[in-house]
Amino acid sequence: MEWRWLRLPPSVGSNWHLMAVRGSILGRKQEDAIAALLTQRNVEEAARAAGIGVRTLLRWLKLPEFQSAYRQARRDAFGQAIARLQQGTSAAATTLLKVMIDPGAPASVRVRAADSVLNHATKAIEIEEIEARVAALEQAASGKPTR
Repeated sequence: MEWRWLRLPPSVGSNWHLMAVRGSILGRKQEDAIAALLTQRNVEEAARAAGIGVRTLLRWLKLPEFQSAYRQARRDAFGQAIARLQQGTSAAATTLLKVMIDPGAPASVRVRAADSVLNHATKAIEIEEIEARVAALEQAASGKPTR
């Protein structure tokens, strides 16, 4: 897979977007259409933004190579959104803890914050346990001695 900078059509905006394409199997208009599908509200608006007809875009959406590239672009966009959310987890935790100990906050809000803190802490411990078990299983399967 190669990474290519893709210029969106003027109707979409003047931002450059990073888009993964598999061996450049798609043409420029198809790449523009995928970028537009990711940024517009519906197929009609995406087609207009990419400078193609709606029927053309609907036909492309049926092509396996276009579907594959579109799915990959959606996964990439989703991954970037998740990364942005993860960057905010420290502030979110601080907010929860502040609300939880704020004597001026209603009791129901403080209880909900405390419950949220406990639930997230429990999930974190469960994930750590699962990761440790998986690592032990992988190590046993590979035949390497455990430390």
